[in-house]
Amino acid sequence: MSSSYAIASKVKDYSQLMKFNLTFMVVFSSVVGYLLVPMIEFNWVKVLLLFAGGLLVTGSANTINQLWEKNTDKLMARTAVRPLPAGRMGDLEATILAAITGIGGVLLMGFCFNWLCAALSLLSLVLYGFVYTPWKKWNSLSVLVGAIPGAMPPLIGWVAGANELSSGGWSLFAIQFLWQFPHFWAIAWIAYKDYAKAGFKMLPGSGEPNKYTALQAATYTLLLIPAGIVPYKLGITGSISAIVAIVAGLFFFYRSVNLYRKNDVPAARKLMFGSYIYLTVVQLVQLLDKA
Repeated sequence: MSSSYAIASKVKDYSQLMKFNLTFMVVFSSVVGYLLVPMIEFNWVKVLLLFAGGLLVTGSANTINQLWEKNTDKLMARTAVRPLPAGRMGDLEATILAAITGIGGVLLMGFCFNWLCAALSLLSLVLYGFVYTPWKKWNSLSVLVGAIPGAMPPLIGWVAGANELSSGGWSLFAIQFLWQFPHFWAIAWIAYKDYAKAGFKMLPGSGEPNKYTALQAATYTLLLIPAGIVPYKLGITGSISAIVAIVAGLFFFYRSVNLYRKNDVPAARKLMFGSYIYLTVVQLVQLLDKA
């Protein structure tokens, strides 16, 4: 094996371990939160530093998640090819990577922005890596627990710019918090058989994909409609963002109602993709329509 191929393979394994594809979207929401702070103007250096800090912290949390779930990942076709269950990487190497990226990310946030956003970053890492991850095997309240660190990136970004926990940051947190539930449940519906093999309890009620789950998802998508208007009411964004949030919310709600009607995997998949469309569109328009 050539050295260049070995390096490329190692980089690919680290990317899989830290889930860089998924992490990109998470960190983007942090940048949105930062840029929506009224007194903040776009600065490439600051944006790249925030992006780097978010990538490191989130990557560390994802690595810790995979260390916890190495044995259960072996049971699922989707995750069996990951570096740890496939045996391409040992626990020690992954632990060192998690420690370096986690500490590095938190310090970067502290020194380049402020220590309040660094503390929130550390809290998010701990909640995801050490509370949400093991909780997935206990009961479906894991989704509630996981929604907290999942919704923290825009709040962390806001605090990085404002250096305080204020209503603007909390309004962005609320949108992403409510969004987590239909998003998580759609994924859990699609991967239900794999999750059942691994012993993960992700769906509400009986823990099976059914109309009760779809109704719960619809409830949260409905709540997203008024929540999406709050940044406009607070004077953070303009009226266009409020209109788009309503339209996107209705689209997301329609997808959840469709899941309730059809009660099948294709409808759950449409809801999952609908969740990505909703969050991306709403956040982009918030940025473009900053007050």
